[in-house]
Amino acid sequence: MSKLGNLGARLHRGEISYDFVGHRKLWYGISILITITAIVGLAVRGLNMGIDFQGGAVFTTEKTSVSVSQAQEYAEEASGHDAVVQKLGNGTLRIQIAGMDTTQSDQIKNQLAEDFKVDPEKIAADLVGPSWGDQIANKAWQGLAIFMVLVVIYLAIAFEWRMAIAALVALIHDITITVGIYALVGFEVTPGTVIGLLTILGYSLYDTVVVFDSLKEQTKDITKQTRWTYSDIANRSINSTLVRSINTTVVALLPVAGLLFIGGGFLGAGTLNDISLSLFVGLAAGAYSSIFIATPLVADLKELEPQMKSLKKRVLAKRAQATAEEDLAEARAEDPRGDEPEDAHAVVGPRTQPASRSRGRGRPSGKRR
Repeated sequence: MSKLGNLGARLHRGEISYDFVGHRKLWYGISILITITAIVGLAVRGLNMGIDFQGGAVFTTEKTSVSVSQAQEYAEEASGHDAVVQKLGNGTLRIQIAGMDTTQSDQIKNQLAEDFKVDPEKIAADLVGPSWGDQIANKAWQGLAIFMVLVVIYLAIAFEWRMAIAALVALIHDITITVGIYALVGFEVTPGTVIGLLTILGYSLYDTVVVFDSLKEQTKDITKQTRWTYSDIANRSINSTLVRSINTTVVALLPVAGLLFIGGGFLGAGTLNDISLSLFVGLAAGAYSSIFIATPLVADLKELEPQMKSLKKRVLAKRAQATAEEDLAEARAEDPRGDEPEDAHAVVGPRTQPASRSRGRGRPSGKRR
């Protein structure tokens, strides 16, 4: 068996473990810090919404020697608006300009053809109206809201409402981080980004449900024993599924990393960046939240119940008693005569002697004849 497989087996049997739940305040703090950073990035820089959401024009040139920076300068001079230029893998350029109508698009196309010194017919122009962009944005939000509602209903029925709340918090955590990364990096938000976002929510939910299912099985009749608290069993559930979660995440991240770093970085396929960045960030955040956020949060919510509070008191009292007995046993082992008197063999006092009998043993008392 491989080292990783052996580690997974030992974690599953409970032979070794890491106290994820016990250190939950640390993980909560890290998540809050990352979330605040993402929100600040979103508030300061905002999202780079594609023309599919805000309307505009997309111009695609043939293979050209014009650089990206030069093409961006030409496009901004011709339109008077900010332009986003991407160099595609075959040497062509993709120029996006928001807020354009049909008349402006024709003028810009002719100007670009003059600047690029090519025939205007060799520049393809596609227009997206602002109303279409609004419809796309509304459908994206509706799809996200429906997904969240269905997730909460399913988890509340399959498990319980506390697990549904914890899973919802973890999903919002993943969405916030992913959107914040898009704002900080400046990648364009397209329908492909929305598809990637919904996809990673499914992956995040899968990891969370795996841990919840193990937790549900191990907490049956939990109040009938006094060995483990709910947090202890929650931590065992995380450790028993840890290697499985890591393997699932790594296997999913490898092809996504190929799309992001090779397809988008080296080949210059901008469309791949739109979906691969959301997948890459979301998968990593989902694996983190299912282990460090969702399950510890369930443990916090469950231990607010009176039954779990009573169980925790009994377990802690029993552990304190066991610790005291161990300390006493160790003390006796170190000083085996510590509980005996100073001189265990000393005579406590004079022995009580039997009353002496008269010399005429066996004769009755009285006068002689």
